[in-house]
Amino acid sequence: MSLDLPCPRGTLTADRPLDSLTWLRVGGPADWLFQPADAEDLAEFLSALDPPMPVFAMGVGSNLIVRDGGIRGVVIRLGRAFNGIEIEDGIITAGAAALDAQVARRAADAGLDLTFLRTIPGSIGGAVRMNAGCYGSYVADHLIDAQAVTRDGREVVLTAKELGFGYRHAELPDGWVLTQARFRASAGDPDVLHAKMVDQLARRDASQPTRERSAGSTFRNPAGFSSTGQADDTHDLKAWSLIDRAGLRGHSWGGAQMSEKHPNFLVNTGGATATELEALGELVRRRVFEDSGHDLQWEVVRVGDPAEDD
Repeated sequence: MSLDLPCPRGTLTADRPLDSLTWLRVGGPADWLFQPADAEDLAEFLSALDPPMPVFAMGVGSNLIVRDGGIRGVVIRLGRAFNGIEIEDGIITAGAAALDAQVARRAADAGLDLTFLRTIPGSIGGAVRMNAGCYGSYVADHLIDAQAVTRDGREVVLTAKELGFGYRHAELPDGWVLTQARFRASAGDPDVLHAKMVDQLARRDASQPTRERSAGSTFRNPAGFSSTGQADDTHDLKAWSLIDRAGLRGHSWGGAQMSEKHPNFLVNTGGATATELEALGELVRRRVFEDSGHDLQWEVVRVGDPAEDD
């Protein structure tokens, strides 16, 4: 581990455990955790950082398994300086650390419909990076552009086209850090929009293990789209349906379990390791392939090294 790092204005911490920063509460330490003071601090740090040093941008850890051996290099986690939300002339500007739910609420207050973000866990940076979506709407449908800092410290603006959005995917080079995004949304009555979000939350809580330690949907839908929430929505090629058909609802491995309530949610029932969570996920992938021929792809991001004795 190199000790010759730049001296930023923000906080730079060595050997920082990451388990407390992920929703699944697992994972080893980062060699370094950097929390920049602002975008300028981030750009200066990356510009001065040794080019071979790996960099990983981490949001609020809602869609993440950090392996038990931790992460080599520098983990960057944006804080309060990056969570602002501004609305002007029908355009919503949100910092990458702003929570999706808060952006949806603030937009609704202004009579703008980004209600699909309300039930998506995490922050705007992760939502852009994963082209997050539900109820038939995706980030790609609303994004005007996003600001990022490149691995070598340049500040750039990326259009939706340049991000090359796909299902649960955006094109972003390794080491680049999203810092802000701008969205356009259709107009709506604020009371109606807030009522719509209340209904969405009720439906989510009825079908998902929202009170358990999970990281949201574990696998992408082979159908290639999220649930639409409409009456004609089909489930044959939804990941949860394939997992259920393979008899894996509630299946466990150590402290890891596929939720009884929603079988595409990987849950830490208490004391699970990252190794157990990932092993259960891989078992599910094998069993679903044997049962249906569908090769489930991880939606949860897995990073870092395994424990030394794995």
